[in-house]
Amino acid sequence: MPTPALPSDPLWPRAGDWPRDVAGPIDLALVGIPTWRTSLSPTSAHATPAAVRAALRRYAPFAASVGGRNVDNLAFADLGDAVEPDGPDGEPVAQALIADAVRRAAVTVALGGDNAATVPAALGAWGSEVARAGLITLDAHHDLRDGTSNGSPVRRLVEAGLDGRRIVQVGIADFANSRAYTERARDLGITVIARDVLHSRPMADVMAEALEVAGAGGGPIHVDLDVDVCDRSVAPACPASVPGGIAAHELRAAARAAGADPRVRSVDITEVDALMDAPDGRTVRLAALCVLEVAAGLASR
Repeated sequence: MPTPALPSDPLWPRAGDWPRDVAGPIDLALVGIPTWRTSLSPTSAHATPAAVRAALRRYAPFAASVGGRNVDNLAFADLGDAVEPDGPDGEPVAQALIADAVRRAAVTVALGGDNAATVPAALGAWGSEVARAGLITLDAHHDLRDGTSNGSPVRRLVEAGLDGRRIVQVGIADFANSRAYTERARDLGITVIARDVLHSRPMADVMAEALEVAGAGGGPIHVDLDVDVCDRSVAPACPASVPGGIAAHELRAAARAAGADPRVRSVDITEVDALMDAPDGRTVRLAALCVLEVAAGLASR
């Protein structure tokens, strides 16, 4: 059955109609990194960047809660997708695409793809500053596995020169990690804020702490929004999401806090398989809202 056309209203502009060719400064650049080939779970995450772009059109680029500039006054640009970004041949191309976006934009948002997208997204954004950089992950998992997969991006970034003491992992869940990788996180000096802690601490407070730890080296911060940190009821399109994960509003609050901090150069949104979503598209719609929340944070700077 064809998707009904969205209503047209000249007084209600839609988000997502962002140009490719922008001559002047860019506030927020959107880039797709559709990784999926090395996923530990079967996935069609390569279909997700296009799905998120389509979902953006369901929303207005206006947030009444943002003081100062409105989101729809920002300069947006969609710089397209990295082609076949999986593997050693594709990752440098994806890094170069992100590096170009970061040179041109205040904040770059990378749409995955599975969590393997975090490696080229972060390294492309950091460039030569990896030793001073910081990483914040919103994730149920440590992503410190051996090998090359969507379960290894944090370990691979450490091996590329990232200091574990400037990594903060928010939302790590019980029964979703092994003892060995939990101990690896501890040995690397990673700050872990477990999912249960979030029952008693607001996300704004947690993100403020995370940003201070990740920014201690004076370098740029990359924020990884792995949507499987969310409860499975709101993120059914994430193969590894679990019942009891964080709420949609908590992920959105984290995205806005990331956009608001000038130390954050880049954000990725990963682990959504658009072809596994519920009929109402709730996971993809949440990912699209995270893009807009980053923009709302940026507008409040």
